[in-house]
Amino acid sequence: MRFGVIVFPGTWSDRDCYHVFEDVLRQPVSYVWHKETDLSRFDCVVLPGGFSYGDYLRPGAIARFSPVMASVERFAAEGKLVIGICNGFQILCEASLLPGVLLTNAHLEYRCQWVNLRVENDFTPFSSMCKRGQVLRIPISHHDGNYFADENTLNELETTGRVVFRYCTSGGEITPDANPNGALHNIAGIVNKRGNVLGMMPHPERACEDILGGEDGRLIFGSAMRVLTK
Repeated sequence: MRFGVIVFPGTWSDRDCYHVFEDVLRQPVSYVWHKETDLSRFDCVVLPGGFSYGDYLRPGAIARFSPVMASVERFAAEGKLVIGICNGFQILCEASLLPGVLLTNAHLEYRCQWVNLRVENDFTPFSSMCKRGQVLRIPISHHDGNYFADENTLNELETTGRVVFRYCTSGGEITPDANPNGALHNIAGIVNKRGNVLGMMPHPERACEDILGGEDGRLIFGSAMRVLTK
């Protein structure tokens, strides 16, 4: 299997993701510049966090038109795995690969902190190594992570099991105080209808080594690897 880490102008979590794949998980990985259009050599591509194009207009709005995104759309349509982390999640929403939008945090503050996530669906390619109800500890780092969608979209996400991760307390309770940005339904991560495209605001690549504070992020990448090796 081979992973691709897409780099836009302003991306800054690309090296973190690359390090995890190459040095922690020992998997082949390559950077993909945003002007490239051939993704055929990859089994999974990652859109990492950062401030693509300076977050002008709104986060992800310009990156959505980068040449590589048409290839990402085809890649996803072929059923291959796509992971959007933080700014990557924002880009996937702007490209309509995922529903909804990420608004400015309700408290209007940039938050960089560890949060707890409850696994809501353990049947996705990105959560199969987890158990439903399991609480993961993974950090966030964003100013625009407030997930919003209309009522019909939210109902569809909930009834079809497409909410994968939800902000919670350390005990797994879904409360307003556990929500770091005001996201509706405490949503932290969702998948598309097919289940092969994941968008999440927390940074699993920053939670793959004990020396950094925890290894729960490895469950997400490990789940994807397990699917790719079947």
